[in-house]
Amino acid sequence: MVPLTGFATYPTHHCVTGSMKHVYDFHGHPVSEDLLLGLGRGLGFVYFHIKGTDPFYGGRANVGRPGEEGLEKTAGRRTGVAVEMHATGSAGKAQAELRKLLSADEPVLVYADMGLLPYLKLPDGYHFGGHVVVVAGYDPGSEQVLIADRDPKLHPVDWAVLESARGSQFKPFPPRHTWYTFDFGAARRPTQDEVREAIAEVCRGMLAPPIANLGVKGIRKASRETLRWRDVLEPDALRRTCVTVAIFIDARGGTGGGIFRYMYGRFLGEAASILAEPRLAELGADLATIGDEWEKVAVAFTHAAQADDPADLLETATRPMLAIADREQDFWERLDALITA
Repeated sequence: MVPLTGFATYPTHHCVTGSMKHVYDFHGHPVSEDLLLGLGRGLGFVYFHIKGTDPFYGGRANVGRPGEEGLEKTAGRRTGVAVEMHATGSAGKAQAELRKLLSADEPVLVYADMGLLPYLKLPDGYHFGGHVVVVAGYDPGSEQVLIADRDPKLHPVDWAVLESARGSQFKPFPPRHTWYTFDFGAARRPTQDEVREAIAEVCRGMLAPPIANLGVKGIRKASRETLRWRDVLEPDALRRTCVTVAIFIDARGGTGGGIFRYMYGRFLGEAASILAEPRLAELGADLATIGDEWEKVAVAFTHAAQADDPADLLETATRPMLAIADREQDFWERLDALITA
């Protein structure tokens, strides 16, 4: 089985921006993942603990919650690409639309529960429906599709397995058979005003979030709430949560490392060129050093997960986060002052 003619695969950092880059490149409109993340207002911080699920740390923003456009559509708007989201409760309809697009030689960006994608070989019982891949080919005879993920390989997966992953009901991010279509008829480079607007939006999200679980406030809340895990989580859940938090900070979880701070720092380097403002590149380097501190937090949570009693190391893991919050507060204030001057 071979991919669609002209489709190339390569390693990527983040599942959403990497999948978008695959689609953009296929259509002859190359753009970096870092630029897509920045234009899409994709960086932030979130902490939540929904009843019945493990606690979660995340470094993304604009994920399509109610009232949000979503990174895919926001980045598309700022690159002249009309991006449409589609979702259905019908597995049959989702599969029919996917077959139709593939028959038209169109690679398709879809959401899926990564715990149900066999090539990832994740532990039984693990589920995360916010994962994005590109379906890049199919074979009607074998009833298999080719999937492009963050690694350089293309993965053959049975249609039925893919549809199970697309229709997963596991919380907190059931994928709801979501897919995206792209119209590149008016594709272009972003304007200077769009770049400034995108940066200002991220600054506002970090400095003045609508709820205390988000932005810099969210980092401080996470540091406090994490110390309570020993009282609210069973031992297995606590160990599992420590593993997951580490993964979703470092590069294994598709953040590009440093909970997306490395990627956004490189975006600021690109923005410096677009806006002819070298101070943005300097700030990008500053953000990378904050990413280094986040990496140390990931290591600490990994050590906690490996300890006889992870609860004993929760304070060690979270203590640096208060200093990180202070550094991020200062960083986003400086960036906001520069970009809105």
